[in-house]
Amino acid sequence: MDSAALQKYLLRLFERHDVELEEDEEDWLVTDGDFPAIRASWTPAKADTPGRLDIDIVISEERRIEESFAGFGEGDAACRDALKAFEQNTFHLVLAACWYVTDDRLMQITAWDIGVRTWDVFIGRFTVRGADADAVVIPPEAMASIETVLKRESPTPELHWLRVIHRHDGQGDARTDVLLDNEPWPTGLQALNAIKWPNTHDYTASAFLLLDVRDY
Repeated sequence: MDSAALQKYLLRLFERHDVELEEDEEDWLVTDGDFPAIRASWTPAKADTPGRLDIDIVISEERRIEESFAGFGEGDAACRDALKAFEQNTFHLVLAACWYVTDDRLMQITAWDIGVRTWDVFIGRFTVRGADADAVVIPPEAMASIETVLKRESPTPELHWLRVIHRHDGQGDARTDVLLDNEPWPTGLQALNAIKWPNTHDYTASAFLLLDVRDY
């Protein structure tokens, strides 16, 4: 799927949620000529590597959310598979945190006190992909552990985002990645490595979370 087709897809996706974006000359979709802005790019599959959808969301001149999703299948079907993963896992959270369009049926919305500030928190559900996805039950302590360690941090008073990915190959080999503002977060990784994940299936589980300091 080329950049023009991706732009049209995203434009229609946002329009369905009453958000009108504008196209600029560099394939960005911007909000009233400014931030937040979003752009998508697609890399087709190569050999045994699935296709990859990259989503960039610029929230200021110096900060952007970077997300990637695997797409399985052939041709444009693989790209649509990745776009579906983006919608299920990330879209509604960034729509709430960056464009202020919120559907609390699709996420958990809460408030945390961290230090002397109160934060609005948008928590996505874990989504599971893989041959045995329907049989995988995510331990509830996974997100609870993230909450515990985040509350010990001293985040700067601005929007922050967190990505959790846990992969298991069904043969006993597993890997967890935790990114805070696009960068590896060792404290969160340590917390999630202490969790007992399902270990009898081939799957990838991922979740997304955003928190923003509350204005008074």
